[in-house]
Amino acid sequence: MSTISLIGVIVGTSVVVAIAADSGLFHFLAVRIVKLTRGDPRKLLPAVMAVTIAFVTFLTIAPGVLIMASLVLVITKALGDDPKPYIIAVAIGANSGALMTFASGIPTLMIGTSAGIPYVQFLIVSAPLALLSALLAFFVIRFFYRGSLGTGDSKQLAARAEKVAGFDEWALVKDRSLFYRSAAILGATIVGFALAQALGVGLDFIAFSGAVAALLFSGFPPDEAIKKVKWPIILFFVGLFVLIGTVQETGLLTLMAGGIYDLAGGQMAPVIAMITPFVFVTAGIVDNIPVAATMIPVVNTMIERGMQAEPLWWTLIAACNLGGNPTPVGSIAAVIALHALEKERGIRIGWGEYLKVGGAVTVLQIFLVLAYIYTFWAFDLFPALPS
Repeated sequence: MSTISLIGVIVGTSVVVAIAADSGLFHFLAVRIVKLTRGDPRKLLPAVMAVTIAFVTFLTIAPGVLIMASLVLVITKALGDDPKPYIIAVAIGANSGALMTFASGIPTLMIGTSAGIPYVQFLIVSAPLALLSALLAFFVIRFFYRGSLGTGDSKQLAARAEKVAGFDEWALVKDRSLFYRSAAILGATIVGFALAQALGVGLDFIAFSGAVAALLFSGFPPDEAIKKVKWPIILFFVGLFVLIGTVQETGLLTLMAGGIYDLAGGQMAPVIAMITPFVFVTAGIVDNIPVAATMIPVVNTMIERGMQAEPLWWTLIAACNLGGNPTPVGSIAAVIALHALEKERGIRIGWGEYLKVGGAVTVLQIFLVLAYIYTFWAFDLFPALPS
């Protein structure tokens, strides 16, 4: 899939998600799940993280985080809770969710496109890692915010349960017919992504087909749908690809790849050990999207030198997505979630506080990624990429 096709996937899914969000579908699903927790913090925090992962898996990272951050702020305000642990759970959980499928996260989409990885292989290789990394992050967040996640006595829990029971999941559903049509179109688009390779069509074709169907059967004004597309992100990608292409022509990225290859003696184990922490750290400093764009040609060069492709690509996918966790600017998820918290509630999570939690999560996830990739490589569990 080309760069144009990559942009096509982003545009098409943006339209489908925007129309489904306008129907009230995501608000309905999230409130239904939150009501199952009865407002108990012991269940609410894992529910928030689980719903975040689900939304990012099927809606991509930006809209998934926007929806969850808004919902979390409403719920925590109604319950009188500290929103910080929940917002951080959304920001960090989203990066795990981005590993679930080909189209869940922007770095995943970029790397999967360059490597030619089939959609289904993500469910086999990176989806289990996504769940493990999220579980690890959950325990870290719960530990650091154990003071503000107290359950209270039975009366307090009963009062919280009563408040949550009063939430109306249908509040944002203006038209139930549109609600069900949007759910069906979104579901068909997700299934289309999974079957695209078997059908012999590109993901961009599936995304645009879903967008056209959503526009035709929703009655949503096309000009409003077009406004919902994240055009700044599209322009960012265009500029980023031009920049990376220019740098690649200078030979700098080839030199960088050669340096890693030579330093590791051309051996897979030390290459993985070098790439993983390097990508984690640099992604946390400059954002994981440009790091992914920079490392793709580096990995391609090492593959051209004769290294096995599968361990390198999956290492890059895992490290780029989870590498967005250590700092407030490491991923688009953290930027969106923290901005929503400051804008809507006037609460700011400083670098020191975020680094304390995100840094601890990152250190543990580096070891998790290394153990996971080494296990798959040692036992030859990576599915072979199409030639």
